[in-house]
Amino acid sequence: MAFPEKDNRLCPIPLSNHNFEEIKLAADILAQEGLQLSAVQNHYSLLYRSLEEAGIIEYCNANDLIFFSYMVLEQGALTGKYNTKHPFKAGTRRGNAFDEKVLAELEDLIGVMREISLRHHVEPAEIAIAWAIAKGTVPIIGVTKPSHIASAVSAMDVQLSDAEIEELERSAKSTGVEIRGAWEKSMI
Repeated sequence: MAFPEKDNRLCPIPLSNHNFEEIKLAADILAQEGLQLSAVQNHYSLLYRSLEEAGIIEYCNANDLIFFSYMVLEQGALTGKYNTKHPFKAGTRRGNAFDEKVLAELEDLIGVMREISLRHHVEPAEIAIAWAIAKGTVPIIGVTKPSHIASAVSAMDVQLSDAEIEELERSAKSTGVEIRGAWEKSMI
């Protein structure tokens, strides 16, 4: 029995959690087989931008690759719902990653997000999502309530100015907080 010839354009090949060198290597290997890398999915947020610094976002944009960003809200830490007075449950993965010390370090960033969210008539979570969209990514949002869907939809309509993006990034960088999952390797 002979198999019909495949149309390789209909065979999307995505990657997840790879650094820049691995992404380029995978794209080269796939190209040798007549296939094309279609998408990259990695952790990317205001607090975790090393893949941007490594050139992954620029590479994806230059090569028409969809970039799916996950943990855009950093497990809820960038929603504005958690702070030192309302921390995550202790002993949980989120509680360990974003303990009271880290939440205190995020206060100024959350304040900037609140200011910008008021200008756009949305919540701080929507600013984090809108930032990821403005950076040319497709955010993957963990949805546990219908309101999370409405929030993600609202974020799609937020048009952040260049000045707002710079303000968010400067504020995020000044926190000194970079949370990387145990499964994640260095992107640089």
